[in-house]
Amino acid sequence: MNKNEVAKLIDHTILKPETTAADVERIITEAAELGTFSVCVSPNQLPVQVPEHVAVATVCGFPSGAHHKEVKAAEAAQSVALGADEVDMVVNLKLVKEGKWDEVEADIKAVRDAIPGALLKVIIESAALTDEEIVACCEASERAGADFVKTSTGFHPAGGASVHAVALMRATVQDRLGVKASGGIRTAADALAMIEAGANRLGLSASAAILAEMN
Repeated sequence: MNKNEVAKLIDHTILKPETTAADVERIITEAAELGTFSVCVSPNQLPVQVPEHVAVATVCGFPSGAHHKEVKAAEAAQSVALGADEVDMVVNLKLVKEGKWDEVEADIKAVRDAIPGALLKVIIESAALTDEEIVACCEASERAGADFVKTSTGFHPAGGASVHAVALMRATVQDRLGVKASGGIRTAADALAMIEAGANRLGLSASAAILAEMN
């Protein structure tokens, strides 16, 4: 893939808590220049003005996922009302680790139902999960009506995306859902490896540097 093709898979991301409005403006300008699919910003940055060809993504229940589903649903709905096209929600890892899959599904569905017109990605924090938990999270996400499953917040101490996790997620959802690789992707080789493993969206903060390595 050339850099323009890769750029169209990128959510150009800035989620540090200390991010300012000026930082977000810089990211939006970069996204427009690089040709990325979207910008991904925290909910407190919304609304933002973006060029017509750049989508707006935000996060929900971020970064821990340890929120009541009603709170996540309300946060997501407010973000969409403020102009977000896509919402990346963090799964409830307590419920995942307890194997309460009906409740995991209900957590995701609460957000799905709150934003029927927006695209929903479910962050499963794959580095903190067993293979069996990754598969079960993907299955719960699909049952709940999610559009994508996503590897990581990039904030968990267990780590970010891995080729193994992306490949397992893609094998589980096949072509029915998208797979977003995010967290710790810092080089062109990393990005291309994730795409090869099955990712069709990338969450990157180092988008410019990564694309600069490509033809």
